[in-house]
Parts: sequence; structure tokens; C-alpha cells
Amino acid sequence: MNRASNQAFVALFERDLYVTFRKDLIPFLSQSLLQPIFFLFVFGRVLPEIGAARGSYGIALLPGVLALTLMLTALQNVALPLVIEFSFTKEIEDRLLAPLPVTWVAGEKLLIAALRGILGGILIIPLGELILPGGVDLSNASWIGLVAMIVIGALAGACVGLVHGTAVPPSRITIAFGLILTPFIYTGATFYPWESLDGLRWFQVVTLANPMTYVSEGMRGALTDQPHMAAGWVALGLVVSLAVFGFLGVRGFTRRAVD
Repeated sequence: MNRASNQAFVALFERDLYVTFRKDLIPFLSQSLLQPIFFLFVFGRVLPEIGAARGSYGIALLPGVLALTLMLTALQNVALPLVIEFSFTKEIEDRLLAPLPVTWVAGEKLLIAALRGILGGILIIPLGELILPGGVDLSNASWIGLVAMIVIGALAGACVGLVHGTAVPPSRITIAFGLILTPFIYTGATFYPWESLDGLRWFQVVTLANPMTYVSEGMRGALTDQPHMAAGWVALGLVVSLAVFGFLGVRGFTRRAVD
């Protein structure tokens, strides 16, 4: 691409970084971390202390909550702004007037949402240290695997958000999020290891359609020594998820932009 396109892309990216870290940091953190904090506290601390869950449950829970935070933060930070920009404020028109290909505008949206997801996900580790009984044990962690899963998981969440933000009509966005996010959260191996579903085979198969399943299981493999989905299947699931949702999201964005 020419120099003007590169400069325009950098300018858009810097503007969104400024908004994230200087203007909207507190609202962004509140939106991203409130639900995960309560998941960690209730499921990882309260239930074990009252005997409703095993004391070691927090070890299996933390990777799932980390995956949940990564993906939902990225998803929401691309889907909701797109709905607003395409319908009410028409702010997207200013971006489309920049000397950039339409696909680059979509790519910038994905990148900034993924970075927000990464920020929210990273903060889950110190929060887990504060909330979970016994803190967070990283002695068995694979740091290369952890970094890879954080980055890929955030990108996957952003791609899913791009699909939702461009495919759902503005008047139906609240209904769509209610119908989509609940199964997305509870079929993503967030609160249970995927291998533990062997006795519930039909549900185990259903969870394979959720990209979060692969992120959660990849996180378990990177953070713990507990049973988890084989790394090869995790990699395959993430590659397919990125390819499918990335393609559908960019195509949907391009169609909405042209319209």
C-alpha cells in the first residue's frame, strides 16, 4: 500500500488508543472486568468455601474466565461500536473517507478490539491472585503458550464481534446479544474442562462449534497441568475459527460500508 494509506491507518489506530487509555479507561475496565470478577469470586471462592465445589475448582476455573474475558471484551468492543457507527452516529463514514481500502478499516477495528481484549485478559491473572484461595500458581505455566493464546483468543473474539456487528440490524442488537452471548458463554468450556464432558457426549460435540472452547482449553494447557484438549485440536479449532469468522466479518463490513 502507498504511504498515505499507511499514515491513515496509523492515525486511526492512534486515535482509538487515545480514546481507550485517556478518555474511556475506567468505563472500559468496568465493562470488561465486572462480570469476570464476580465469576471468580462466586465460583472460585464462595462455592468452595461453602462446600458446593471442590477447593481446587479455582485452578480449572481461572483459564476459562481468562478466555471469557479476552473474547467477550474484544467481541463487545468491535460489535457494539459498529452498530452505533453504522446506524446512529454515522461516524463510520469519516473512517471510510480516509485514503484506505475498506478492508483496512475493518482490520483496524479488529486490531484495536483485540488489544482491548488482551488488556482485559492480562488483568485477570492478578485479580485471580487476589480473589482465589491460594492465589494463582504459575509454576507449571507455559509462557509461550500463554502469550499465544492471549493474542489469538483476543483476535478470535474480535472476529466474532465483527460478524455480529455487521450482520445484526441495529433495532435487534439487544435481542441478538441476549440470544447469542448466553450460549456463547456457557458452551465455551469456561466453567468446566472439555474432557470432563465425556459422559455427556452430545453436549461435548456442541461445544466444538464455539471458538471459546478452544481458547479455554488452550489456556488450561498453558496455565495448568490438568487434563485438556490436545494442542493440535486447539490449534486447528482456532485456525478454522479465525478463518471463518474473519472472512464473514470482513465481508459483512465491506457490504455494509458499500451500502
